Amino acid sequence: MVNEDIFHKSTEYFLYLIELLARDILKFLRNTSGNSEFDEQGMLQEYRNSGNLEVLGKLYEKYMPLVYGLCLKYFKDEEKSKDAVMQIFEELVKKLKVHDVSNFKSWLYTLSRNHCLMSIRSSSKHEFVPIEENVMENEAFVHLDIDETRESKLHVMEKCIEKLPAEQKDTISLFYLEQKCYKEVSDITGYDLNKVKSYIQNGKRNLKICIEKNSEN
Repeated sequence: MVNEDIFHKSTEYFLYLIELLARDILKFLRNTSGNSEFDEQGMLQEYRNSGNLEVLGKLYEKYMPLVYGLCLKYFKDEEKSKDAVMQIFEELVKKLKVHDVSNFKSWLYTLSRNHCLMSIRSSSKHEFVPIEENVMENEAFVHLDIDETRESKLHVMEKCIEKLPAEQKDTISLFYLEQKCYKEVSDITGYDLNKVKSYIQNGKRNLKICIEKNSEN
């Protein structure tokens, strides 16, 4: 009888240990799953140090569906979008060796968007987005057919956007060119919602000043 009691107690203790172990494993898995940003930074650093394309490919693979979806939105063509996904990877091979990227997702989004815009521009099939105060207050650009004057304005606009501080450039591009709402811009960039609004407001003012200044020349 005593031996049976000991057996039951030892069995219960064993099951108790198993339960504790299971909790520890779950806790570990939760903690490691939350370190994706840290892992990305490690992979970026490893690629910069070694130039190992396998590491870069593994990192890029996670975002390929997002890049493809963005390109498809611009090109409205599956084959062009697939080609763009590979071309953007080729850009990553070069640019990640010289750029210190702190937020890979946001940086990749901007790179992909710019690639699509430049590709459309080079094929002269893009639409021009004018920058006027009343249009910007409506939180959207009016898309018009391109002509020589608008081509010149587009060039000025692109130059001025590139001159903006990184935070203003990213938020302005997402908010106006991509027509994202404040929350979407915050989610994509990782910036606080109030900071997003501030960056957009300041960026809009700086962009307007830059465009007016360059238009006078």
